[in-house]
Amino acid sequence: MASKEQQLQHLLAPTVEAMGFELWGIEYLSQGRHTLLRIYIEHEDGISVDDCAAVSEQVSSVLDVEDPITGDYTLEVSSPGMDRLLFKLEQFPAYAGEMIELRLRSAFEGRRKFKGVLKGIEGEDVVVQVDDHEYLLPHSAIEKARVQPRI
Repeated sequence: MASKEQQLQHLLAPTVEAMGFELWGIEYLSQGRHTLLRIYIEHEDGISVDDCAAVSEQVSSVLDVEDPITGDYTLEVSSPGMDRLLFKLEQFPAYAGEMIELRLRSAFEGRRKFKGVLKGIEGEDVVVQVDDHEYLLPHSAIEKARVQPRI
């Protein structure tokens, strides 16, 4: 069965793409009675506050009709920003050579958090160099991946 993020991605991508944006990713955070749905949109010319408001309005209409989330929730629409989260395997290669932070769903070699240089991907694995060690981490095991901005 698909995760809630995947279900929402499938439901909302056509609306976002019809508006000329890429649906970069979705975070669905349910903590007790409070649920947050954060949608990241991308465009080659960047994202403005007006873009986020327009997408929020359209997405909100789709969510009202389809009603995929039970109870109250907060909807946020945002650009991925400089410290962008990476959601899909195909997003990783563009950031090869950049510092990245990864958190795994369960421990790999005794740890869940990795911070190092993204080397690329090999098949379904993300390759990260931490100090002198290279890790091949299955994309399916990654809970969260974030590019660290260069300042």
